[in-house]
Amino acid sequence: MDFWLLLALAVSLAMDCFAVSLSIGSSPLPTTARRVFRISFHFGFFQFMMTFLGWLLGSSVVNLISSIDHWIAFLLLGWVGVHMIRSGLSKEEEVQRADPSRGKTLVLLSIATSLDAMGVGLSLALLKVNILFASLWIGLVTLVLSLSGMLLGNRLSRRFGENMEVVGGVVLLIIGLHILITHLMG
Repeated sequence: MDFWLLLALAVSLAMDCFAVSLSIGSSPLPTTARRVFRISFHFGFFQFMMTFLGWLLGSSVVNLISSIDHWIAFLLLGWVGVHMIRSGLSKEEEVQRADPSRGKTLVLLSIATSLDAMGVGLSLALLKVNILFASLWIGLVTLVLSLSGMLLGNRLSRRFGENMEVVGGVVLLIIGLHILITHLMG
């Protein structure tokens, strides 16, 4: 597989992570270097690992998961999206906002945005691609785009205020619906 094709593949896989990072960056929580690193690192790492895992597992396990991966991604993104919308619409000043760069939420988002990478890993195995290089490249591109999304989301949040958290939640719901509809429609 040539470099430009691999780059295009990596960018297309990272688009969900970019959009989710944009949504998280737009939340009213402070965008610290630590938060940006956690999101970017985890999204990049999960894309890398899921690609590699898809290659390792072969067609049997990937085929089992691929029949429901779109539902899993939809439910995970929907759960986080609804939580962000509720939090953004809440009129309480002392709202306790869950930090999506920590704990269960971070892991769920990382899995939801990287499930498609598992299928790509299988495809790369069938093409006899150097999986370590391809997986690392996919992870690195995802890390960079996630970092960019976090920073851009923070900039939008400062400009447009707390309404961006609602917009971010809606974007997560749209991404989840897009994944679901795309898989159901073939």
